[in-house]
Amino acid sequence: MQIIKDPNNPEVTGEGGDQGSNESDTEHRSKALRGRMFVVNEMVQSEKDYVKDLGVIVEGFMSRLEVRGIPEDMRGKDKIVFGNIQQIYDWHRDFFLVELERCVQNHDLLADLFIRHERRLHMYVVYCQNKPRSEFIVIEYENFFEEIQHEISCRMSISDYLIKPIQRITKYQLLLKDFLKYTSKAGLDCEEIEKAVELMSLVPKRCNDMMNLGRLQGYELTSQGKLLQQETFCVWEQDGGVLSRSKERRVFLFEQIIIFSELLRKGSNNPGYQFKNSIKVSYLAMQDSVDGDPCKFVLWSRGSAERFTLQASSASIKMTWVETIAALLDAQNNFLSALQSPIEYQRKEGGISVTRPLSSGRPPSTPPTPNGHAPQPQPDSEQDDQELVMVLQDFVAVREDEISVFRGEKVQILACNQQGQSLVYRPANSDSPAAEGWVPRSVLNTH
Repeated sequence: MQIIKDPNNPEVTGEGGDQGSNESDTEHRSKALRGRMFVVNEMVQSEKDYVKDLGVIVEGFMSRLEVRGIPEDMRGKDKIVFGNIQQIYDWHRDFFLVELERCVQNHDLLADLFIRHERRLHMYVVYCQNKPRSEFIVIEYENFFEEIQHEISCRMSISDYLIKPIQRITKYQLLLKDFLKYTSKAGLDCEEIEKAVELMSLVPKRCNDMMNLGRLQGYELTSQGKLLQQETFCVWEQDGGVLSRSKERRVFLFEQIIIFSELLRKGSNNPGYQFKNSIKVSYLAMQDSVDGDPCKFVLWSRGSAERFTLQASSASIKMTWVETIAALLDAQNNFLSALQSPIEYQRKEGGISVTRPLSSGRPPSTPPTPNGHAPQPQPDSEQDDQELVMVLQDFVAVREDEISVFRGEKVQILACNQQGQSLVYRPANSDSPAAEGWVPRSVLNTH
């Protein structure tokens, strides 16, 4: 028996099934777009609350301190208590909140808002670096700040308000992740919002790094370069064949130094770190495996018998550290090679010709552009004006990789190093062929 289907019944026709599917997709997209709207509205409303809380600090606590005055033994410390909170308050109140409110009408502006102001958000890193010292002073003058709190009729303590910036910078990434989720479900382009999420995940990490550094005692942190890694390890110290028992150490890896510290007040909400040892990266040596243990590696300072065996909590953490340190040591070796043989190093790194003297009166050939074609040369007059600099005083070469130049000559700067030298090309003239080599930057008119 042939079954005749009712074409008017969408549940049993193929076309009706497609229609139901389309309606389902449309509803799914509409729901995702509503989700985006809710996230933006939540971000704007919570931003208003945040600005209000910042106002309590600036226009409440700080203003009251100016009127009342501070205890004699607290003078100067009040600046540490508040850090750069005034700067944070002014920017959010006068600019960022206004920009966020515009995103309510155009959700696509949200990602770009965070990306454009990456550098401005660095003020949170500064705030967090100061935060541990601020906490210490607030505890020291707890009764005084409680009196201020009552005088301004504030429901929360100053500590509750001073933690708000740290909570807020973390909240942004959570809201942006929700916004990304709904953007993806709506089938919209996610590239920009993914960048914003990545950025706002890095900023809180930097803030946390700075707070931990601010809690380091017994070592004056000056210019040690960027903080690359920090982690807690079990560490065995060995000096002259004697192996100590393992100790828990917080280890900070900077571009120029590694610092070992002891955790103080373990388990408290306000931990600290006491400096114990350090190794300068310029003397650092590493053994990346110990007895086949996937979590151990060894560090020591060249010329010292003291060795540090570190055990990470996982193999992945160990590999991250080993790879970071290896890259740091490679960069250091490359730098030393550049100092010892600068011309050869430049040739390897950038393809600069090192043949001296050069037979041609033209500058070294320019490498091809990505499309495979060499860039068009500029007229001689433009090259003279834009690429050549004047030699201000005579310089007589001493080393093989240097060239002599004389006052009034013009040279082209090819590269510079950190020792105040410039790699230059000197065009051929009536007295000498073209050549290239290093000269002191001070003999050149680079201003």
